[in-house]
Amino acid sequence: MSKRTLAIFAAVCATTIYGLNHTIAKGVMPLHVKPFGFIMLRVTGAAILFWIISIFGPKEKIEKKDWGRLVICAFFGMVLNMLAFFKGLELSTPINSSVLVTITPIIVVLLSAFLIKEKITGYKASGIIIGFIGALALILFGSETRQDAPNIPLGNTLFIVNSICYGTYLILAKKLIEKYHPFTFMKWLFTIAVVINFPITYSEVVQIQWSELPIEILGSIAFVVICTTFLTYLFNIFALTQLKASTVGSFTYLQPVIGILFAIAMGMDHLTLIKVMAASLVLIGVYLASKRPKPSP
Repeated sequence: MSKRTLAIFAAVCATTIYGLNHTIAKGVMPLHVKPFGFIMLRVTGAAILFWIISIFGPKEKIEKKDWGRLVICAFFGMVLNMLAFFKGLELSTPINSSVLVTITPIIVVLLSAFLIKEKITGYKASGIIIGFIGALALILFGSETRQDAPNIPLGNTLFIVNSICYGTYLILAKKLIEKYHPFTFMKWLFTIAVVINFPITYSEVVQIQWSELPIEILGSIAFVVICTTFLTYLFNIFALTQLKASTVGSFTYLQPVIGILFAIAMGMDHLTLIKVMAASLVLIGVYLASKRPKPSP
């Protein structure tokens, strides 16, 4: 099997894990583990795993001038981003989350225009507008009465906050990713995230009744820590060594499909007309916003 085929397989695996995560993480919260407490488990577990695997990477030191950017990256990528997503998942539904997190490419296009002055083409502009119409429709009209989703509009809004924070992280982290080995970058990023998240999440972590957690819930927690947080980064890093970033990014389109099908199969969510229409607009918007212009002859 060629390295390119393996890279495609790795990208599919990462997207599949993300798609399953919406339902699996939702099943844990808030009855067994509250969202902020879950984030502390997530970043701590990932930090430990990246420190272990960094043994097999190069021995690098972070330059003094890069520590400030590293802290900001951790704040947006492993603190605000994760806290907003898991709190949103507690308040909303798996289908809503699997659809709304895919607007990240649109957010990246917008932020790139403001932060690094990248030009927005006609395709990108139309994609941004269509995508946000879909997201707004899901926020305003996607509400329903559900015991396990107490505040769907607020939860959906937090998914948008999550995408904005993650988009900011991707732009800010680009220089550091090019400069340092992924193992070095990730181990310090998650270590900083543990420190920042600790005072925010401590009160929910100590409420976890470990001895009373069913085995399937422990399995779900392990899945989120090992698969969603650790393996997805490894899979995407390997995929990026063999494929273009735009190619890896295109696998984003699979996430809502996998997320929706899995949520329905597990009985955790159901489709409505507004969800189908909103998801279609978001995916069309993401496609147009991510479309590269044809080179001039």
